[in-house]
Amino acid sequence: MPEREEGEPRPSPWRIAGPAAWVLAAAIPLAFLALFFLWPVLSLIATGFLENGRIDLSGIPEVFGAPRTWRVIGQTLAQAGLATAVSVALGLPAAHVLYRLDFPGRGVLRGLMTVPFVLPTVVVAAAFVALTGEGGPLAGLGLDRSLWAIVLALAFFNVTVVARTVGTFWARLDTSSELAARVLGAGKVRAWCTTTLPALAPALASAAALVFLFCSTSFGVVLVLGGREFSNVETEIYRLTVQFLDLRGAAVLSLAQFAIVGAALVVSARLRSRGERAVSLRAEAGRMPRPGRGDVPALVVFGLMAALLHAAPIVTLLLRSFRGPHGDWTLANYAALVSPPKGLPLDGTVFDATWLSLRIALLAALIAMVLGVLLALVLSRKPESRALRRALSVFDGAVMLPLGVSAVTLGFGLLITMNRPLGIGFDLRTSVALIPIAQALVALPLVVRTLLPVLRGIDQQLRFAAATLGAGPAVVIRTIDLPMLGRSAGLALGFAFAASLGEFGATSFLVRPGAQTLPVAVGQLIGHPAPGSYGAGLAAAVILGGLAAGIMLHAERLRTDGRGEF
Repeated sequence: MPEREEGEPRPSPWRIAGPAAWVLAAAIPLAFLALFFLWPVLSLIATGFLENGRIDLSGIPEVFGAPRTWRVIGQTLAQAGLATAVSVALGLPAAHVLYRLDFPGRGVLRGLMTVPFVLPTVVVAAAFVALTGEGGPLAGLGLDRSLWAIVLALAFFNVTVVARTVGTFWARLDTSSELAARVLGAGKVRAWCTTTLPALAPALASAAALVFLFCSTSFGVVLVLGGREFSNVETEIYRLTVQFLDLRGAAVLSLAQFAIVGAALVVSARLRSRGERAVSLRAEAGRMPRPGRGDVPALVVFGLMAALLHAAPIVTLLLRSFRGPHGDWTLANYAALVSPPKGLPLDGTVFDATWLSLRIALLAALIAMVLGVLLALVLSRKPESRALRRALSVFDGAVMLPLGVSAVTLGFGLLITMNRPLGIGFDLRTSVALIPIAQALVALPLVVRTLLPVLRGIDQQLRFAAATLGAGPAVVIRTIDLPMLGRSAGLALGFAFAASLGEFGATSFLVRPGAQTLPVAVGQLIGHPAPGSYGAGLAAAVILGGLAAGIMLHAERLRTDGRGEF
């Protein structure tokens, strides 16, 4: 590799690929986000604040003056705060076991730990209803329709976020300070608390902020497990929009949610950046020790968490899907999905819903991958200009917004704006075309967060050397960046496919008669009063959960290292 002479200026990464190329790479996903995310969301909010063509802000004091509004906001913060605390408390031991110890089957356990994060929300909600509801093994504890059922269900998803975010950081953490403390006479616990824990604090705080973001915008779990009594901002927006057509109230609550989401995104981004600068990280994870006596507490907590929080609800869901209304073992619930009896809210058979869901999810995943690769290429650059670095930081936060904005707001906003958008002669609302678009918006941040750490880990000298040897912008990207993505691109595609397959919030708004997706079918079956509908809903949830888990486990086999924030 040619070496740069003393005093020779280092070429900017923006010059290597050419400014026009980077502008185009950023403009394509920006245009997609502006058309299908920003415009619908802002249009819905504007609709709530317009009266006869004039701005009317009287809804703000009216909504915030209602006691229920503050109760809903308080419940949102309480649910998210408690779920975040539980996720961090259980995710830290999981990170230690999976990323700091070496034992047979560790890779399989890592893959299994990823599955809960991508399971559809309606599947997890159905599992916890089966576990804590009438006839469930925990029915006597009074957890059904309770705050703690919601908190545990939210933790079910987000322990994985903490374990992976903290674990990948911890695996590359320089542990020489902890070893020095041990040499000086400190016990293992004291040495860890005084050296390693402070070093992990930025990663823990960043993971906690991200988990709080996910929990504060949860829809399916709170809708199924909490009902109206334990509504959060997300489900309250849905109630105001669908049941009362109160766009003014929904718009005001959307602003409150934007404030919560914006604060969580800012905190997460700053803590993640601070964590990258604050400690010494190795380029790759070092050799990990075998489990010892001192690791027993972490192993016990991890085992109990995996058995009680993750396995118990899913096993209960599976078993109860084979139970009839009188407790007898039967295949009637699955038979009802193949040949639906009259009265069940199914448009066709489970095969129809599954085939439609798979096609839509695949299209959404491909859209998210194309846009995600472009965004990751742009965001992975480190320009010398301070203004450009700040612009990229803002851009990075903007890409995460679809994860934090109400799916209900997005879905209803798309219905308002997609009547022949930009003058095209086709009403997008009359087809299923909007569903893969909405699902791609949800999957896009996951794709970016999976690919970005890989691209940021590329040695910049490789790009400089290729440019020095005469490689053009496209050649640099084709021969260096894209090959480095390799199997991580397959993992990102799996994330996008599984997340799109289980998307429920926006899809429930956009689904058309005769085009019912599997998550929507599960939600409608579980909540329908028709005889046999609940059992059929459990069976459909098992099918949906099995599909999502299978996709994610296959995608996890493509992971070659521990990089990636999810």
